[in-house]
Amino acid sequence: MGQAGCGGLCLSLFDYKTEKYVIAKNKKVGLLYRLLQASILAYLVVWVFLIKKGYQDVDASLQSAVITKVKGVAFTNTSDLGERLWDVADYVIPPQGENVFFVVTNLIVTPNQRQNVCAENEDIPDGACSEDSDCHPGEAVTAGNGVKTGRCLWRENSTRGTCEIFAWCPLETRSRPAEPFLKEAEDFTIFIKNYIRFPKFNFSKSNVIDAKDRASLKSCRFGPKNHYCPIFRMGSVIRWAGSDFQDIALEGGVIGINIEWNCDLDKAASECHPHYSFSRLDNKLSKSVSSGYNFRFAKYYRDAAGVEFRTLIKAYGIRFDVMVNGKGAFFCDLVLIYLIKKREFYRDKKYEEVRGLEDSSQEAEDEASGLGLSEQLTSGPGLLGMPEQQGPQEPLEAERGSSGQKGNGSVCPQILQPSRST
Repeated sequence: MGQAGCGGLCLSLFDYKTEKYVIAKNKKVGLLYRLLQASILAYLVVWVFLIKKGYQDVDASLQSAVITKVKGVAFTNTSDLGERLWDVADYVIPPQGENVFFVVTNLIVTPNQRQNVCAENEDIPDGACSEDSDCHPGEAVTAGNGVKTGRCLWRENSTRGTCEIFAWCPLETRSRPAEPFLKEAEDFTIFIKNYIRFPKFNFSKSNVIDAKDRASLKSCRFGPKNHYCPIFRMGSVIRWAGSDFQDIALEGGVIGINIEWNCDLDKAASECHPHYSFSRLDNKLSKSVSSGYNFRFAKYYRDAAGVEFRTLIKAYGIRFDVMVNGKGAFFCDLVLIYLIKKREFYRDKKYEEVRGLEDSSQEAEDEASGLGLSEQLTSGPGLLGMPEQQGPQEPLEAERGSSGQKGNGSVCPQILQPSRST
């Protein structure tokens, strides 16, 4: 029984199976079948091809360069700085014009700081003391402003003392202006120049329209109906991001400017447009002690005696991040390879035939044998297998002359017959 089963299994390996189709003459089933086919076809045509454009090749490796410039001036008159005019060199950091830049809108200025000894701020926990032994000499104050000298200083009407420190004195004042220091910054302008390239399709474009008149470019402002003007009013950008300029200018914040390039390269290059969106990137709803955006920097000087001093500036302002995204879509290679007249040319350029080692060696042998045959034909015993000529031959011109024909200046290949020996 076991041998018979094994034999049947072995014989079944050589069986051939083919499909059998049964045509059912049923209108309901046939209609349902055709509706299913029509649904699949409609899905492919409408969704895949028309909506999602599945026939296109997509390049998402966008290459981009961003250049920025800020313009505008502001005038201030304070007790610390006096009358002063602020231009772009004073309030834009960094000045190189990169895709991330900072505009100063508010300041805390501490002028004429010199390296000396003074009392640490009272709100620094590590700087509090009740006696000199609490201030270890040479120890840096944690989250403070200097190094302890070993003395504990008491102020009038104070319940506790603070350590004396060696630092840049006087220390930074803690009072912040109640309104933005540079209120005119709302009317400053931001020039954003963006170059993009889709390397796969070798397509490049800029967000600046080609304008021969520079005056028109300088006077334009970006708006819903003017997307090719790259000059933005700062107050408008803040408003489009959903924030109020007075609030963000007081404590600082981060604004994102997103440029989207989604181009259908089947159309003309003029149909590829940039699309802008604006958003507040920091958490504006969180009113914590760390909300906003600020940092410190100093400007250093020397007096007549050569002693160094500085002006410390705590800058509040708006950081702008220009982000560029996009993709380019182009009709796929199907058209180039199969549909147009020069399809064979594009197919040969796209696909390169690569032979294996055995094929290459065989081709080399065939070429070598062909060369050997040609050498035999040219250097053999006679031309085209004919025997060598035994006697001397008359020159070609003499032979022509003997036949009575005049030369017409052309040289025609002829097969010379062997001369007869007399």
